[in-house]
Amino acid sequence: MSLKKTLSSIVAGAFEAAGYDGKYGDVVVSQRRDLADYQCNGALPAAKPYKKNPRQIAEEVVDNLSGHEAFTDVSLAGPGFINLRLSDEFLASFVSKMAEDGSGRMGVDLVETPQMVLVDYGGPNVAKPLHIGHLRAPVIGESIKRLSRFLGHDTLGDIHMGDWGLQMGQIITELKYRDPDMVYFDPHFEGEYPAESPVTIEDLEEIYPIASGKCKADPEWMAAAQEATADLQNGRPGYIALWRHFVDVSKVDLKKNYDKLEVEFDLWLGESDVQDLIPKMVEQLVDEGHAVRSDGALVVPVAQEDDKKEIAPLMLVKSNESVGYGTTDLATILMRVRDQNPDAILYVVDGRQQYHFRQVFRAAYKSGIADQEKVSLEHNYFGTVNGKDGKPFKTREGGVMRLEDLIEMVVEKAYERMAEIDAAADYPPEERAEIARQVGIAALKFADLVNHRTGDYVFDLDRFSSFEGRTGPYLLYAVVRTRSILRKAAEQGLTAGKILPAASEAEREVYMKLLELPETLEYAFETRAPNHLCDFAYNLATLFNRFYREHHILTESDKARQASWLGLSRLTADVLTLTLDLLGISVPERM
Repeated sequence: MSLKKTLSSIVAGAFEAAGYDGKYGDVVVSQRRDLADYQCNGALPAAKPYKKNPRQIAEEVVDNLSGHEAFTDVSLAGPGFINLRLSDEFLASFVSKMAEDGSGRMGVDLVETPQMVLVDYGGPNVAKPLHIGHLRAPVIGESIKRLSRFLGHDTLGDIHMGDWGLQMGQIITELKYRDPDMVYFDPHFEGEYPAESPVTIEDLEEIYPIASGKCKADPEWMAAAQEATADLQNGRPGYIALWRHFVDVSKVDLKKNYDKLEVEFDLWLGESDVQDLIPKMVEQLVDEGHAVRSDGALVVPVAQEDDKKEIAPLMLVKSNESVGYGTTDLATILMRVRDQNPDAILYVVDGRQQYHFRQVFRAAYKSGIADQEKVSLEHNYFGTVNGKDGKPFKTREGGVMRLEDLIEMVVEKAYERMAEIDAAADYPPEERAEIARQVGIAALKFADLVNHRTGDYVFDLDRFSSFEGRTGPYLLYAVVRTRSILRKAAEQGLTAGKILPAASEAEREVYMKLLELPETLEYAFETRAPNHLCDFAYNLATLFNRFYREHHILTESDKARQASWLGLSRLTADVLTLTLDLLGISVPERM
């Protein structure tokens, strides 16, 4: 049991001994560390049901806590706040248990009731290059997935590619214009289509913007692309063969870029994987009265009486008989409920899609595709990455920056920063290159995750890449330096030992922060907000650095105290490494 839960249990017992419900015994970390380590505010809400002055209730509880081995001081403040100062021995015993936990969980319990959680956090469109707008979904989603899995939930991550929409028809139409004699466009062809793709990812990146531009400028081109999309979705063999080539070459490129970001998906599914489900789903929605005709299209009304703003029906089948991503999203929920039986589906998708997901979720619940009592459908949305002008980030030329170029840019900046502090200067080129990659990716991902996901943030590479301040490189350096202490100790024949009661306030503050780990992880997952992990890691590193400056570990004459400090150093490095890993950030062995 964590320190907070243990203290809550002790205080709950004191409430019960005084004749009150133990639920009022929950404790929280004190906001006034000069007055207490933890505090309990339960006497205030208990006052009304028990018809007593809250201070009187608190006094009875304090009397029952007096003399408990966990506390050196239990006092009252204000109208009934109970302040708790922990004994150094009690505190050290918890840190020791954390350090001695051989499971690698650092004292964090698995959840009592595991859930099946599916995280949808990719959303790239096939045949388009990833750009900076594709950064946040995989970065935030990967962290949520790792955190969910670490806490003990059965967790899967799905990329959910956009591989069946209008962009496919646009590319097919442009290819047909360029080379109408390709076998894929012959409606009478009955042989096997070529195994090798007629286009590369570079070709697709050149073709798509041209095709999209023509459709925007010319209604006839748009009509042709829409017709091609409908033909594809209706199973035209040549178009299916072309589409498979588009998907295959795109997957190779996607995996390359996601690997650089240290992002992994368990499922590589897309809109196309639910096409077989759509006809029957649509038929059932019509039969059950959930879908109706409107202006030649088939829609699912989702408005509710308590809506303050009008919400349009979800488009199910367009008047030209093609389907949009609202339909495929609904069918995807159907597939996921059937195949994974999830307790929660978390969509880590741009905040500009809030209206869309409101429509889809309502349609899923209204139709019974998802049971609202059993499946939580959540849009864990995020804001945008902006330039210093406050507008969405652009290249110097004014275009949208490719994600591959962005990654290359942060790695180059990492090389510069490493040179400034003379890091890895004498290492082999291959190792130095890998360290630069890790530093660059840490700078990029931490800069994103340190902000609450719902907010926008300004992209400032100079600030992100610094080895000082609230940055990814600062945290990497903190871990590497702590590991360096342990290596030097080992070279001197010194080993980590049992962690003793703190010898200073600086050391005690490290203890207190370490023991906040379980609740930090739980809260970060409950709120789907990895920024709480970032805050924890930064504060722990800062407190340990202060401790390190005040205590000369390797020259300490008291061997028991020295062994304790080495144990604390190892535990801190392990906790920071774990926290960074849950953020999707890897740590170099040395720097």
